[in-house]
Amino acid sequence: MRIVAREIPPRSVWALEKAGVHPLLARLYAARGVLGKDELDDGLARLLSPATLRGTQEAAVLLADAIRDNKRLCIVADYDCDGATACAVAVRGLKLLGAAHVSYLVPDRVVDGYGLTPPIAERVADTGADMLITVDNGIASVEGVVAAKARGLAVLVTDHHLPGSELPAADVLVNPNQPGCGFESKSIAGVGVMFYVLLALRAELRARGVFDAASQPKLDVLLPLVALGTVADVVRLDANNRRLVAQGLRRIRTGQMPAGLAALFKAAGRASAVATTFDFGFALGPRINAAGRLADMTLGIECLLTDDAGRADALARTLDGINRQRRDIEGDMRDQALRLAESLIDAGALPPPAISVFDAKFHEGVVGIVASRLKDRFHRPTFVFAASAADGKSHELKGSGRSIPGFHLRDALDLVAKRHPGVLLRFGGHAMAAGCTIAEEHFHTFEQGMAQVAREWLAAAALTRQIETDGPLSREYMRVDMVDTLHREVWGQGFAPPTFSEEVEVISQRLVGEKHLALKLRHQGQPVDGMWFSHTEPLPSRVKLAFRLDADEWQGVRRVRFLVEGAEVD
Repeated sequence: MRIVAREIPPRSVWALEKAGVHPLLARLYAARGVLGKDELDDGLARLLSPATLRGTQEAAVLLADAIRDNKRLCIVADYDCDGATACAVAVRGLKLLGAAHVSYLVPDRVVDGYGLTPPIAERVADTGADMLITVDNGIASVEGVVAAKARGLAVLVTDHHLPGSELPAADVLVNPNQPGCGFESKSIAGVGVMFYVLLALRAELRARGVFDAASQPKLDVLLPLVALGTVADVVRLDANNRRLVAQGLRRIRTGQMPAGLAALFKAAGRASAVATTFDFGFALGPRINAAGRLADMTLGIECLLTDDAGRADALARTLDGINRQRRDIEGDMRDQALRLAESLIDAGALPPPAISVFDAKFHEGVVGIVASRLKDRFHRPTFVFAASAADGKSHELKGSGRSIPGFHLRDALDLVAKRHPGVLLRFGGHAMAAGCTIAEEHFHTFEQGMAQVAREWLAAAALTRQIETDGPLSREYMRVDMVDTLHREVWGQGFAPPTFSEEVEVISQRLVGEKHLALKLRHQGQPVDGMWFSHTEPLPSRVKLAFRLDADEWQGVRRVRFLVEGAEVD
């Protein structure tokens, strides 16, 4: 492992400080590419225009006509947190804008698989719907759209995933990554795409005289859901995404959120008044995702849709219970996957350039989380496979992959598919996360094919884990109020949380719960506590640490502590 400090452009720091930005925040922002204070303006007026997102104007006309004609609309959602929040935003938003008949359908991960398949299209048609609207899926559903059109459905696809070589023949496609789309925020989440469609629809209805600027429905009530889905999907937090998240957080902190979100904060033991992006990514998001992994994502969507506080509490408690079950399953799978991965490494040798593991007892709903854990442990592109639990599909393996910087996972799958025709039955995804389905008999071919692509694409330097930090932390910022200031900002994928690094003295260390390392440190001559979660190996008496600032509370007193991210040991 290498710990390296980000480059901090002094002119940008100076410009930000002169504009009134706190000196530490100025340093952090400048290191993340912010050039001026105007880029930190998170006002709604600074959001990118919906008119620049290809397809939104056509989608607005399609939906406005459907609302006028009292058509029945059916949302087809994905079974992750982005899909659930996008579905809730679509249902709530369309009803706000006058749609009288809005329903939804979410595929079952095991039975139906991902996205708008022909059987899902048939089920939507059988409900009597007139229009099918996908959220967070659909860009790869060529056959599903054909089936929907054959049943007489109008089809609107809203998605953010990368398209394949053939686009579906929907009535309208809205996707920032489709050819010819000039929308600047290519990393917008599926929930963000749907929110933009609603903004365009409201403008269209306003132009038709349905309401004016003063009487139009306020769509900003949907921003807490947009913020949650954006962070939970781990999309890059570019300037536009940061504004969406900041606006959602602002409303949540003042209690302006759906009953289901409030209930999820309570179930997770988090305080919504001081909500952070960490809460989205590690508390609320996992509880919603657990429904799609182990049960039925309808539970998660209903929690986000209900306005009844009692029902919201009951659903949130159910989701919390499912998440606890998920953690138990994940723990057992992680241990076995770790043993399988270690068996691939000869004594004293480095891990292979890519890791693929399979066990017949693995649960397909948790393979993505376990792949992420192995990727973090070995710093290699990793796929974890489980046998399909769908009827008649037990010979198929469903895999989920996670990648490291410099290795585009979906492109790698595409190359494996071309080199080994017939091995990949289905695949899709992004640069850092992707999924695929293969026949069990082809597992070793896939394993070797993926490793070969990684061997060709990844230089030796890319196979060494590297932690980027913001350098040393001045003693003057070792304050609880500074911790709170940092936590209030929007951090996440592509706009990393502040991580500092310097050499410290290790005074004492002990294991907590047999899997965490509790530390007593001396930092710049002053004592400070530290905690390294999911790490058990002891540290030398002096060591360079990468750490985040945090605060813990003991007997009513809050104190600064370090959360260790990594150590550079000679």
